[in-house]
Amino acid sequence: MRKRLQNILGSLSDYGDRIRDHAHSTGSSSTSQIPAAVPAPAGMQHFHYGNQAPRYDNCGTMAHPPVRLHIQDRHVVMDNGIVQVTLSKPEGIVTGIRYNGIDNLLEVLNRETNRGYWDLFWNEPGGKGIFDVISGTNFRVIVSDEEHVELSFTRMWDPSLEGKYIPLNIDKRFILLRGSSGFYSYAIYEHLPEWPGFELGETRITFKLRKDKFQYMAVADNRQRPMPLPDDRMPGRCQTLGYPEAVLLDNPKNPELKGEVDDKYQYSCENKDNQVHGWICFNPPVGFWQITPSNEFRTGGPLKQNLTSHVGPTTLAMFHSSHYAGKDLVPRFNPGEHWKKVFGPVFIYFNSALPGYDPRFLWEDAKFQMMAQVQSWPYSFPASEDFQKSEQRGNICGRLLVKDRYLSEDYIFANGAYIGAAPPGDVGSWQKECKDYQFWTVANDTGYFSIRNVCTGDYNLFAWVPGFIGDYRCEAAITITSGCNIDVGDIVYEPPRDGPTLWEIGIPDRSAAEFYVPDPEPMHVNKLLVNHPERFRQYGLWARYTDLYPDADLVYTVGLSNYSKDWFFAQVVRRKDDGTHVGTTWQIKFKLDKVDQKNSYKLRVALASATLAELQVRVNDPNAARPLFTTGLIGRDNSIARHGIHGLYWLYNVNIAGARLVDGENTIFLTQPRCGSPFLGLMYDYIRLEGPIS
Repeated sequence: MRKRLQNILGSLSDYGDRIRDHAHSTGSSSTSQIPAAVPAPAGMQHFHYGNQAPRYDNCGTMAHPPVRLHIQDRHVVMDNGIVQVTLSKPEGIVTGIRYNGIDNLLEVLNRETNRGYWDLFWNEPGGKGIFDVISGTNFRVIVSDEEHVELSFTRMWDPSLEGKYIPLNIDKRFILLRGSSGFYSYAIYEHLPEWPGFELGETRITFKLRKDKFQYMAVADNRQRPMPLPDDRMPGRCQTLGYPEAVLLDNPKNPELKGEVDDKYQYSCENKDNQVHGWICFNPPVGFWQITPSNEFRTGGPLKQNLTSHVGPTTLAMFHSSHYAGKDLVPRFNPGEHWKKVFGPVFIYFNSALPGYDPRFLWEDAKFQMMAQVQSWPYSFPASEDFQKSEQRGNICGRLLVKDRYLSEDYIFANGAYIGAAPPGDVGSWQKECKDYQFWTVANDTGYFSIRNVCTGDYNLFAWVPGFIGDYRCEAAITITSGCNIDVGDIVYEPPRDGPTLWEIGIPDRSAAEFYVPDPEPMHVNKLLVNHPERFRQYGLWARYTDLYPDADLVYTVGLSNYSKDWFFAQVVRRKDDGTHVGTTWQIKFKLDKVDQKNSYKLRVALASATLAELQVRVNDPNAARPLFTTGLIGRDNSIARHGIHGLYWLYNVNIAGARLVDGENTIFLTQPRCGSPFLGLMYDYIRLEGPIS
């Protein structure tokens, strides 16, 4: 068995190479049927698409029947011989997915309106939030031929709907291609100038799968496991913990899960890594996968975290949310503002395996299918003119260098820099941008980058470089026109720097993951996350601070302490015996041989997260009535409670007059006084003290 699985993995790897070779040989990264048109490798018949192993023509290419469309009174059915998708008409709710002999992959015990749907969460300015499953009122066939079908379900807004529905025209589209083991969905949202304003908190696609079939979830190579059933979260089988999403499983139907914590936020993922996730059914072996081939339509940039899959079994295609950011990432639309955006397309993919093969290797096939979808982006087949095709877009390339004379006299290559084109704004504005499109890439080891397939429009070029604090923004705006290839040449980022580094704590990478992350309380464990690279996603780690520092707060001594062991990952509140909480003050002790009394020193504090917190800085006098510096109340990202290790990035630069320092031992006091909840606090990214300019 092991040898057969190794052969399959080898074939899958070769399959990925052939996908890339095929896309390259066509001279275009866009084709309507790349996954089906790539010749199938030997061994791939063990992972197949339909009810039977696929058929091949004389060239070794899969041959499939034409796509058929069946329009009924209350439903419409798309069928390509591999998968059959049923949608309600005119609502556009996915009510059924037939695949590999299973009549419906979606939860048949749910109402038809609670199986597969687009939804959003919105509010009028100053009003209460409203959850809305988007139900179309008009149905149209956009395309129907033997190669593909595209359907439209629209809900148009007019003033009679004010206060009842979000003031948007919404056009939901569903596409099925010939030979495709899955279907696509996208939507066009539009707000007209004469309509009232609103705020949009979230929008996504939700799929509720059959709980008797799909009980094994996969989010990443190292985050997959058998999952609890939705019944296990019902009263009598679990205890609700600090918030409703987190429960302790007391009596799950699978006894091996007894005593574990289940919390959907433990499976969150950054946009840059959130390309494929889903569920596996073991009998018969079938996979259900949500594939997002591009992040351009997601809000908040590559580091924004979103939900993926969780107990339900539920699979989400998240386009926009305020998770791990708060109100800073809630777009506000005013009367008189015109806005239109295309969300998607995303691909809902299904695969299956023959008996005798480990169903968990369906995950490997899903990853290669994801690669094929990424290679074929932007798709050529969506019919809407609002979705720009490859020939309508433009490209940007160049090289990013870093200039820091205290590290090198020469320019430094921006190795691994994140570089993106986002709507014009201030330095760092991309992380709070939530209305339009963003296009990101990663520079190579010599700083060269290429951002391909950028939609037409005006942009700023933004960047941040791991290992350096702050953000880069190219002041010159870039205008993308169809077919353009813009080479910006060498651009230089000069990170904030006044003087030489006297000491530093942490790594400037916008995350607190390098600091000390404790083990969870024994009664609050998710076994998947034990000794895991993302162990910070265990529940309740904020409470461990009080266990480790019951009477006095953290003290860090430069030169003796080790930040990976001695710097707690979050500056949280301390719990008192009566159940209340108090703020905390951390100390950084350091020595200076000879202080320059006439000049200033600079303290750089980069925060990876803030939740209704305040950072006060005092130097050598913890009882000073007024701090040397305070941020004031900042942050609503809630990353402490939601195991995020980072939210939004904040950088503060604090001048310390030399007269405040002394020869010998000095102490910086970092106080976070806000204490109204156990989830309030800060996460540090990096702290540095610079000496006077030399």
